[in-house]
Amino acid sequence: MATTVSLATSDGDMALYDVEPESPPLGAVIVLQEAFGVNDHIEDVTRRLAQAGYRAVAPHLFHRSGDPALDYGNFEKIMPHMQALTEAGLLEDLDATLAHLAGAGFAAPTVGVVGFCMGGSVVFLAAARRALGAAVTFYGGGVAEGRFGMSPLVEMAPGLQTPWLGLFGDQDQGIPVDQVEALRSAAATATVPTEIVRYPEAGHGFHCDARPDSYHQPSAEDGWRRTLDWFGRHIAAP
Repeated sequence: MATTVSLATSDGDMALYDVEPESPPLGAVIVLQEAFGVNDHIEDVTRRLAQAGYRAVAPHLFHRSGDPALDYGNFEKIMPHMQALTEAGLLEDLDATLAHLAGAGFAAPTVGVVGFCMGGSVVFLAAARRALGAAVTFYGGGVAEGRFGMSPLVEMAPGLQTPWLGLFGDQDQGIPVDQVEALRSAAATATVPTEIVRYPEAGHGFHCDARPDSYHQPSAEDGWRRTLDWFGRHIAAP
């Protein structure tokens, strides 16, 4: 069953797309959006996780700037919403989501988080600042330069508190392979399990089947399989 609920934050209410599995849940997963908002694709990914057995939720991270669902490729309209994001605001949104799940019986070790593009960067923030069950980043930027007021991912990596899996495409023009390898080395110094997988033929957005110009089916399918396996290994039973 899919519903949209409203969570309170200090900057007003935040919508949360919430999908319950048909069978007793294996745990919960937070889905963090791309730069295009919580659109049909992100809702579809959330439902896929529910079909895999998880209570799956997608917080609307653009709620402070109007909560739009944006057209793919319209970067002129995207940028003001991206620029409105802050580390403090993102952590507040994450904590509001975690509190909602806690109220439904999911303690932090039973919760995973997965994100795509900008959401992949926010996943890393979550994994570094909160001790959760598991985290998966699909092609999250800000590896060497940081974004949203966050430190670069390579600087946060040694402090990861949540088992983290990173999935990157070698053809990604915004995340060079040498940065990915630097992140692999930095993450390996964390006290939790970490892993990075590179896809030689994939570019940025390779998991998004709503964008034919970016989607790379073999990489997407392998990445999804690895995501479910990572969650299965590290998310505690509720």
